[in-house]
Amino acid sequence: MHKDYYEILGVPKNATQEEIKRAYRRLALKYHPDRNKSKEAEEKFKEINEAYAVLGDPEKRRQYDAMGAAGFHQRYTTEDIFRNFDIGDLFKDLGFGTDDLFSYLFGHKPRGTRRGPFGAHTGPFAGGYEHPRRTPVRGPDLIYELPISLEEAAKGGEKTIAYERSGRQEKIVVKIPPGVKTGQKLRLAGKGEFGPTGLAGDLYIKIRVMEHSLFKREGDDLYIDRTITFSQAALGATVNVPTLEGKTLEVKIPPGTQSHTKLRLKGYGMPRLKEGGRGDLYVRVIVQVPKYLTPEQRKLIEELARLGL
Repeated sequence: MHKDYYEILGVPKNATQEEIKRAYRRLALKYHPDRNKSKEAEEKFKEINEAYAVLGDPEKRRQYDAMGAAGFHQRYTTEDIFRNFDIGDLFKDLGFGTDDLFSYLFGHKPRGTRRGPFGAHTGPFAGGYEHPRRTPVRGPDLIYELPISLEEAAKGGEKTIAYERSGRQEKIVVKIPPGVKTGQKLRLAGKGEFGPTGLAGDLYIKIRVMEHSLFKREGDDLYIDRTITFSQAALGATVNVPTLEGKTLEVKIPPGTQSHTKLRLKGYGMPRLKEGGRGDLYVRVIVQVPKYLTPEQRKLIEELARLGL
């Protein structure tokens, strides 16, 4: 029979995260080995830490609620439950040390009385107790949002960033792959916060590609507007179109081109991150209607109108 974590913390299933945290603090004070030396308190202390490791994490709590206690324990190992579980600051707020907290909860010591951060202990932890939860606990992951230009997203390259890690400023070089998109994350293993046993989480670089003054990006394709006159649209013309790499292309406008027609320039879009190759550049032709006419222009247009244009 699997234990009910809500029952262990004494909270209802619809409790808020803050209510769960308050219940955990209250029980931690009551059963902490520095305050309560009974054998029952030791076991209770382990139970409430396990319950809070699940219910205090919104994603684990969602899985626990969805699968139920039995299903949750079939899928999640003890190591999974305590991964990223860092209560160091919380215990410091309560006035307790945390130098050997996880060794006390899940560690392995020789037989006999042992001395840990909470004083001398006997019982299963002192008698050769061995538990799979001895695996070091990773620190929390970090997310850093990195804004880059559209040109940088196309070319790729390296950028040096500074971020705060476990209370210290650190600098790191981030390699940007060509074709990266807004919202994509680059994982830097072991560059996150340090956990209670010194094992660090990961750093995720979340990319944000800034808007460009000329080009609009849709997937791996680029779009650019080019304005032409009525006579160019009617008679045809050649216009210059810039590319993201700084080149200038001569693009022919066919006679009779309608406004908002799109002309495709194959292979002048963004690099495709996974498939290779490049997307396309689309030139959207906008036929400009003049707001003001000279007397001569008006006379000519009136003549065109008379002729059915």
